[in-house]
Amino acid sequence: MSVLSTMVFADISGSTSLYEALGNERAAQAVTQVTQWIGDTIEGHGGRLVKKLGDGVLGVFGDAASAVSAMANLQRQHQARQNRWPHPLHMDIRVGVASGDVVEVEGDCYGDAVNVASRLCERAGPAEIWVTETAVLLAGESVDVRYRKLGMMEIRGKAELLTLYQVEWREDEAPDSLTTQAALASSFTPVDSILGQIEFSWHGVNHTFTSSDAPVQVGRSEHAQLCVNDPRVSRLHARIDWRNSGFVLTDMSSFGTWVRFDGSASPVRLRRDACILHGTGQIALGVSFTEPSAPVVSFQVTGTSMHLR
Repeated sequence: MSVLSTMVFADISGSTSLYEALGNERAAQAVTQVTQWIGDTIEGHGGRLVKKLGDGVLGVFGDAASAVSAMANLQRQHQARQNRWPHPLHMDIRVGVASGDVVEVEGDCYGDAVNVASRLCERAGPAEIWVTETAVLLAGESVDVRYRKLGMMEIRGKAELLTLYQVEWREDEAPDSLTTQAALASSFTPVDSILGQIEFSWHGVNHTFTSSDAPVQVGRSEHAQLCVNDPRVSRLHARIDWRNSGFVLTDMSSFGTWVRFDGSASPVRLRRDACILHGTGQIALGVSFTEPSAPVVSFQVTGTSMHLR
């Protein structure tokens, strides 16, 4: 059974030079100690250590906020540890974080999020944390973490470009001093006091929710706040959250969700993925808009301060 999870992949940057400087035995001991510490840190923040791969560590979290916070704390603690180490022992950690549908088999994890987290770790620089947009949306606002948009990038093994972010975890540096990528403006505006409202229309019946009503469950179940009684709709099909002063739709269904914004040429397909709802549009549940009888819910968002730059 697949579960919406957040994967983290962390590895030691520059381990090859470490072996050259210290020799195989001492370097292996140092790397083993650090990977063990990474695994302990993952479990200490509510995650699960999946496995170690040489100088890399794979972990899984039940929610994106815990995963991002854990990796930011890991980088801060590692920086403090390194300040006490002799220079030959210095080694940076780089991290990739991705959320998505994950299947666990005999303790191991499989799924697109596992592969993406590994690829982001490969692309990240020393002491950097790279995160997918889905993980950022699910994680939401945090007092100790900021995000910087890296833009859309090609990731090995993915047919489409992914929008990626970098986590700014340093507390004692100005944001503009980190990297060129980090200097790019974030897609999200700061959270403010403006409350949002979203109105849904299904078969002529309107349902209105405010930010304080979130999360809003969408599905076939009679217990869902927005009940869509159609056999193609999963009992718990999607969830509407209030994140970063905007409404975020997360697909949790068996067959997917499609979002079509008014004025946009093509719909956005979600499969255990998330997107920001803004303006007006329609949501197709279970089947795409190409199916004439698709269960389609119209929406209108007002009063939010989130916008894309």
